[in-house]
Amino acid sequence: MMLYPPVGDLVDKVGSSYLLVNLIAERARNIVDAMDFEDSHIEKKPVSIAIEEVFSGKLSIK
Repeated sequence: MMLYPPVGDLVDKVGSSYLLVNLIAERARNIVDAMDFEDSHIEKKPVSIAIEEVFSGKLSIK
């Protein structure tokens, strides 16, 4: 099974796998909190959204 985007590419964008996991987890929690606040439903899982944001460059370590 191929994962997209490749984990190696994500690690390269962030710098380390530790930072990557923390960044994705924090963003996913923010997405869930926003969903609860807005009473909305999204098609994709929050972790998938966070991973796509890291890969596209919308989300990075400050």
